Amino acid sequence: MSKVYTLVREQFLPRKVEDLFPFFADAYNLETLTPAWMHFKVLTPKPIEMKAGTLIDYKLRVRWLPLRWRTLIRAWEPPVRFVDEMLKGPYRQWVHEHTFTPVEGGTLCRDKVEYAVPGGELIHQLLVKRDVERIFDYREKKMEELFGANAS
Repeated sequence: MSKVYTLVREQFLPRKVEDLFPFFADAYNLETLTPAWMHFKVLTPKPIEMKAGTLIDYKLRVRWLPLRWRTLIRAWEPPVRFVDEMLKGPYRQWVHEHTFTPVEGGTLCRDKVEYAVPGGELIHQLLVKRDVERIFDYREKKMEELFGANAS
């Protein structure tokens, strides 16, 4: 059994949850939140009806390796939560829970990813952990640009 790693990120955005959630309800916006070096592209044709059970296909690159990724929307609870799970892709496991909690002056956005990697601890420490952190650093910066205090 592979070790499961957990990444948790929280970010306050000065927008109402009702204003933020529609952005995340459009699977194509994941292209905006993903760094260009990943060459990320949604393959599932528009429109994608988001609900529990929806399948979404992507192509991307992890380092130099072109890959396909299939996601299952496991939980869909607008406007406060959804969970996507990788069914096919580069990880042994990838479950990503997104939560949106109304707070004073805006929304607390929380990402919790539980993932397992092929190759174990050494591969995680040398390659995967840094890549996952870079992806979420980029995502946080992009969300700040789109929805932060200085966003229009």
